[in-house]
Amino acid sequence: MKKIWIALLSVMIGAVFVPIQRVLVFEYENTGKVLGYMEIGEEMTFAVKYTHSIHLSDVIETYKLNEDGQIVQQQLEYEDFAIGMPSDAQGNETFVEKDGRYMITNMNRVFNHVDLRIGQVVANHTLIYRKHQIPLSSFVKEGTWIRIDYRLINLWEMLEGVNILEQR
Repeated sequence: MKKIWIALLSVMIGAVFVPIQRVLVFEYENTGKVLGYMEIGEEMTFAVKYTHSIHLSDVIETYKLNEDGQIVQQQLEYEDFAIGMPSDAQGNETFVEKDGRYMITNMNRVFNHVDLRIGQVVANHTLIYRKHQIPLSSFVKEGTWIRIDYRLINLWEMLEGVNILEQR
């Protein structure tokens, strides 16, 4: 009987730590510690909007997740040239001006993860997913370096982090 209990307890403990769900993860620096996560639907796209620190205008970076679990930047949208912003597209990308905003589309910049420091003063980094706009500062302290990744997490990590779509 004792062996059955030990085996059952081992299975239950193992189940907590076995990765079970692939989600968009917001980690503390490069530690793997989950601060927040979000299930992402079939379209597999999301965007990050922030206020440029010099121009004080909105910049929107649009990403898609690929089959290999990588993050692919697809588009960059902004309204001011100059410091820190591109003035043209590269390779097969397309540069478009529309309604006073500039867009670089047809991007295919592939990343294993995206590192980001949450702005303390001006940036107001905001995650855009479907019709939700979620300020990253709602679950991450301003000034924190985070890593955005798409990976499997386990039940323990889900309990540690914040499901950012459910907190709304």
